[in-house]
Amino acid sequence: MTIEAFADTIVPGEKRSPDDRAIAGAAPGGGAVASGAIELLEGPGGGLAPALDGLAVSLNDHATGYAQERGLDLDNDVPPFVALSFADRTALVQLLTAPEHPEKQMWVALALFSNMAFDSAAHLGTVDALAAGHPGLLTIGYFRPDTDGIWRFPQFSYGRQLANLHPNTTTTGSPA
Repeated sequence: MTIEAFADTIVPGEKRSPDDRAIAGAAPGGGAVASGAIELLEGPGGGLAPALDGLAVSLNDHATGYAQERGLDLDNDVPPFVALSFADRTALVQLLTAPEHPEKQMWVALALFSNMAFDSAAHLGTVDALAAGHPGLLTIGYFRPDTDGIWRFPQFSYGRQLANLHPNTTTTGSPA
């Protein structure tokens, strides 16, 4: 729940249900959590999976200290970071990722992976992610492949063609 709340602070989304405490509901649509941040973080590729429990403990310790310094009362029914308002979560994450913070590297890494789940679906194949309606890829306007599974782009990304096709390019786009 704590790591979900952190990911939601990085790329906010809407609550999954009215009683959802990890997701603050600070933005419409799916954010980092709906985009698979936890699945990405728990996967072997990023190397953070073994550290997640420790990161959650440390984040909750920081949240407790943050709340005490500001005279905030936290709800004991959820972890301390989750009990913070979205504005306070954001302020705490800004403190933890500041250049002078001694633990900056681990919090920035956690933030990067949270963002990566949203904007690249790094834990999924692109075709599968789009077929499942991945909120991040759809939000950033990632094009779906044509019905034959091949990506073609009817408009040039720079607004103009940059080069002519090589005369030996096949219909699938591969050079001969």
